[in-house]
Amino acid sequence: MTATIALVDDDKNILTSVSIALQAEGFVTRIYPDPEGALKALLDNPADLAVFDIKMPRMDGLELLRRLREKSAMPVIFLTSKADELDEALGLAMGADDYISKPFSQRLLIARIRAILRRAEANRTPEASDEPVAEPIVRGRLEMDPARHRVKWDGKDVTLTVTEFLILETLAQRPGVVKNRNQLMDAAYQDDVYVDDRTIDSHIKRLRRKFREVDSQFNAIDTLYGAGYRFSEE
Repeated sequence: MTATIALVDDDKNILTSVSIALQAEGFVTRIYPDPEGALKALLDNPADLAVFDIKMPRMDGLELLRRLREKSAMPVIFLTSKADELDEALGLAMGADDYISKPFSQRLLIARIRAILRRAEANRTPEASDEPVAEPIVRGRLEMDPARHRVKWDGKDVTLTVTEFLILETLAQRPGVVKNRNQLMDAAYQDDVYVDDRTIDSHIKRLRRKFREVDSQFNAIDTLYGAGYRFSEE
């Protein structure tokens, strides 16, 4: 079944270019330059996934997400600027599924959309899916449920983006084994999306920060300089 993607941005050039790219990949798109109109339309006729810009007039993406989450669990990706780290954190806490910083690669956005749709489908009907259901991962105080995209540390929820989840899952699958940056890139960025080493380092930094928000002593992700990263099971 063809997925419908809703795009909400006050920049009509972005709406047009992203919509054309998504349609070329087989998606159906609905575009909204006005967040208030988008909210009504998405509540009346939900899409499979929505992409929101954060910085919009009258109603920003955070407020749009807050009001949408009152009635809908539709997956949402945020488009942010590099200076919007606080907004990213707020958005994830409010229920966004991922974020991509501007300027962004359309190939990366499409890869993230596909990954989130796969996980959303597995979360809705894991028993009925033709795909094998990934088993939960338990490594010491870490619990991961790949089918439902859920992570706990010491029984406390940790909210991760799809990219962060895939990186952590790759490390946690084989505790003590060093994964170099290329291996982590292959796990987190599918469909031949290119990213540089610094992108992976940034995700590792964010992962550590998020776990330290629930456990200030968290140190389960080791850096081996010149080699890569590993998960250390306690």
